[in-house]
Amino acid sequence: MALNIKFGTDGWRAIIAKEFTVDNVARVAEATGIWLKRNYDNPRVFVGHDCRFAGELFMETCVKIFLSQGIHVKMSRGFVSTPMISLAANQYACQIGVDITASHNPESYNGFKLKADFGGPLAPEKIIEIENLIPDFCSIDFDAVSIEEGIKNGEIEVHDIEKNYIDHLQKTFDLQSIQNSNLKLVYDAMYGAGQRVIPKILPNVKLLHCEHNPSFYGQAPEPISKNLQDLENFLKSNSGYSCALATDGDADRIGLYNGKGEFIDSHHIILLLIHYMVKYKKMSGKVVIAFSVTPRVEQLCKHYGLELEVTKIGFKEIASIMVKEDVLLGGEESGGIAVKGHIPERDGIWMGLIIWEFMAKSGKTLDELIDEVYAIVGPFKFERNDLHITEELKQKIISNCQGNKYTTFGEYKVKELKTIDGFKYFFDDQRWVMIRPSGTEPVLRTYAEAPTLEEVRKILKATEKTICS
Repeated sequence: MALNIKFGTDGWRAIIAKEFTVDNVARVAEATGIWLKRNYDNPRVFVGHDCRFAGELFMETCVKIFLSQGIHVKMSRGFVSTPMISLAANQYACQIGVDITASHNPESYNGFKLKADFGGPLAPEKIIEIENLIPDFCSIDFDAVSIEEGIKNGEIEVHDIEKNYIDHLQKTFDLQSIQNSNLKLVYDAMYGAGQRVIPKILPNVKLLHCEHNPSFYGQAPEPISKNLQDLENFLKSNSGYSCALATDGDADRIGLYNGKGEFIDSHHIILLLIHYMVKYKKMSGKVVIAFSVTPRVEQLCKHYGLELEVTKIGFKEIASIMVKEDVLLGGEESGGIAVKGHIPERDGIWMGLIIWEFMAKSGKTLDELIDEVYAIVGPFKFERNDLHITEELKQKIISNCQGNKYTTFGEYKVKELKTIDGFKYFFDDQRWVMIRPSGTEPVLRTYAEAPTLEEVRKILKATEKTICS
């Protein structure tokens, strides 16, 4: 029986050689091609892959399928990041961008992301249309197709999209101000697809894990504190550094550290970006955030007179608003952030450069800039705990949430529950916990915010005890 392939919050992901096979990738590619030909005359598609195992093989499978369907293909050679693919889809007027990547997932995974012509995630309703077209078996003999012949006869074009992306960065940012500042900066690529960019534009930056290693040395390439211990230890062992940037496997998510080796979560990054763009750069526009982001964003938006919209989790929900409205920033708790002036796509390197430019031009430390934000919204801490539990227990917990069974978590009494996407329990204006199953991994996520990290961990511990007992 054929695998029932379903796209999650950010593409289809599965374990390599188990569900993520050449044959299954061919099925998804065939459905994508059918959809393209039904909706466009003479469609074009851009295809690329990140650093993961067999990325080139899976990409070439897609190229051969599209070529057999009479679709004009543009492609990259070698690994590239998701923002590069999205930018290329837009720059080369392709109706679809296909990115073979599993983003931040562990090394055993690979995935299939779909990008739209505007340079961001394809809209959810269109992804469903493609999903519904996936055949049980691929009908195309793609082994008989020659990519080299396709290149020779002009049916396939090869483009250096990493160079295009770097050119775009150099035109947008005052890189000289960063390079000439007194900032001592670190970049950790987590062995991901952004690894060649920073050394090409900022040669003085200290580099960590900027080598190609499809296994990521056994560490899931998600830029959160528990996965960045090498970077944290480097900062704590080497004084004098100002800030460290980390990006995930396909370089669309950001992680950040101050010079003391303290992790700066995406909630603080979102607040810093809004503060810089509005107060210092005099920009305006709507702010769109996913449901799991801190409510402090609402306070900052009120302070600056900005409209705010909260969406379901999944950047495609945010991108669908960004292409229709004047949006200043769209952001997620997971480190995926997009801003005005760039494509409506998450981009970890782009966001990091905004922060570094902010530091260079203001002459202030990252902590001093965060204090400017705290002066408006108050200090807070945040942490997420991923619970690797059985599917049976996970479903029981979700059922209890749906049945409004949880009214207290330890000493914390629930005063309000919001359910836009997941279950967000508010204890007061400064403390909350959220429960939600991951859309891309077999885990249950719990998120908490409080005035201190000690209390955040206390809330998370009480939550785990309450729901898992």
